[in-house]
Amino acid sequence: MADCTVSIAGTDKKATVAAGSLLSDALKELLSKKQRKQAVAFRSGGDLYDLAVPVDRDLEVEFVMADSLEGLDLIRHSTAHLMAHAVVDLFGSGVKVAIGPSTDDGFYYDFDREEAFTPDDLEKIETRMLQLAGSVMPFERETVARSEARRIFEEKGQQYKVELIDEIEDDTVSLYRLGDFVDLCRGPHVPHSGLLQVFKLTRLAGAYWRGDEKRPMLQRIYGTAFSSPKDLKNYLFQLEEAKKRDHRKLGRQLELFTMQDEVGPGLILWQPKGALMRKIIEDQWWAEHYRHDYELLYTPHIARRDLWKTSGHLDFYGENMYSAMEIDEVSYQLKPMNCPFHIAIYNTGKRSYREFPIRWCELGTVYRYEKTGALHGLMRVRGFTQDDAHIFCRPDQLEDEIYNILDLNMKVLRLFGFDSYDIYLSTRPDKSVGSDESWEQATAALKMALDKKSYDYELDPGEGVFYGPKIDIKIKDKLGRSWQCSTIQVDFNLPERFALSYTGSDGKEHQPIMIHRALMGSLERFFGVMIEHYAGAFPVWMAPVQARLMNITDSQLAYTETAYTQLKRLGVRVEKDVRNEKLNYKIREAQLQKIPYMLIVGDKEMEAGEVTIRLRDGENLPPMKIADFADMVERQCAEEKKLAD
Repeated sequence: MADCTVSIAGTDKKATVAAGSLLSDALKELLSKKQRKQAVAFRSGGDLYDLAVPVDRDLEVEFVMADSLEGLDLIRHSTAHLMAHAVVDLFGSGVKVAIGPSTDDGFYYDFDREEAFTPDDLEKIETRMLQLAGSVMPFERETVARSEARRIFEEKGQQYKVELIDEIEDDTVSLYRLGDFVDLCRGPHVPHSGLLQVFKLTRLAGAYWRGDEKRPMLQRIYGTAFSSPKDLKNYLFQLEEAKKRDHRKLGRQLELFTMQDEVGPGLILWQPKGALMRKIIEDQWWAEHYRHDYELLYTPHIARRDLWKTSGHLDFYGENMYSAMEIDEVSYQLKPMNCPFHIAIYNTGKRSYREFPIRWCELGTVYRYEKTGALHGLMRVRGFTQDDAHIFCRPDQLEDEIYNILDLNMKVLRLFGFDSYDIYLSTRPDKSVGSDESWEQATAALKMALDKKSYDYELDPGEGVFYGPKIDIKIKDKLGRSWQCSTIQVDFNLPERFALSYTGSDGKEHQPIMIHRALMGSLERFFGVMIEHYAGAFPVWMAPVQARLMNITDSQLAYTETAYTQLKRLGVRVEKDVRNEKLNYKIREAQLQKIPYMLIVGDKEMEAGEVTIRLRDGENLPPMKIADFADMVERQCAEEKKLAD
């Protein structure tokens, strides 16, 4: 057989190898010693391959290094296999293995085992994984007939693998062997287990097989892996920080919200402090919208089922909607969206081109079915409030409207403390409605607005909604985690479905364009992100309690009450702690509540008509007159909000 040439794309580096030899045989000629230690796979013709593949033709390749995003993904997927190997070694062939993919921040593997895994078991599994990794076993790929693969896993009693094989349409499947452990996998994988020594198993969870509540409940072991110990150390530090900032824990500690089984999963009860903070957020939200020429709407929580048929939500979103209810022998449903109601208001009268753009906004509560296992505090709920808005405009106004929405969007995000984000332009999905021309026009308008603002963004092919393309903005919190919140969606479909029209300057009827837009997304989710972003220590302008008064002895009770009344009258959100407790105890309690200012009242302060001020970080300010303190709080709130301008 003739020799084959392997070259690195974009360089003049080449190597000649005998046909049929492994690509890894060419590494010495193509890569430095340091690079060879980092190489974990290669890409050719857009596809990803193991390094240990036979070369049967000339190849132009790009090597994937361990410290790249693709390399990290391979390390994590391979470590999932290593973990499954360790589990089977430790707990025997009675353990049934299911699936083990990589994730954004690590990997997991699902197991069916009669006994529950424990935290002590995780330590044992980690120890065995290190032993296996140290033996530097190769990942060996093998292509076999589907029937042969089925026989292998049937003999091992691995029914979950058999089920997966039965769903494969190809005549052959790929298996990967790691020592005496064999797994069903497309691959690719890293060359050997020696590259998998930087990992940590993080937690246990339950997961239904194939995500189906009617199928067996499996045990899921989560872990993470990196290419360097430093990266793992940083990640584990971030993980500990995330635990401290967990909005569910802080929500209880700060008495912001609660969830009760007797009310129902995924339904939030806002406690007084949380409700006050929500009101502060909503008021600021409305003030910004008023300044940007929006009008406010309110709409019902239910509507006739036929409305959702006309809108298409029953066809495209039915699995996320709650069952119909009968009222006066007519079917109604809880609303999953606000848009059909805004359309109904649009249709209350004849519209002229001179009215456009029409900008309507609503803090509308909607209800969507989420599986119980997917619910997570405020981040994933069944009833939530969207900061929704719909803009009706002429085609010639579309680009400017998107441009204006982006301006408002970024200002609102800055106002609440978010100035780092990733932007995605999502294009037409496979399941969609509307003409090619409409999709092209809408996508071009979104792209043009982003380009005009000079925003960096990524294309997200096929991830638009069924009725139009969209811009998604994922904000980053102080730990660098991304959260999907803002979205801008162009819609030609609903105006057509509901026969919307306006009279143009030519006297003829035309169809308007509709823009769906949310800046914060779900108010609940955004609130949860803010709790974790600030670790509960909110800026003064949005803190539900800005100051807490505390007396030293009972002799200051009357003055404390007077100061409390005066501060409330001056607009400060204030509490008082007049319990018969030591001052240090009261201060500690206020710090745990993350209250910005602690106002201490003793005999000196009472005589001078002042308060001594202590900040939540422990710093002390000089004594101050009550009115002067209120002025200081007002100035600080104004300065914090000004940062958004």
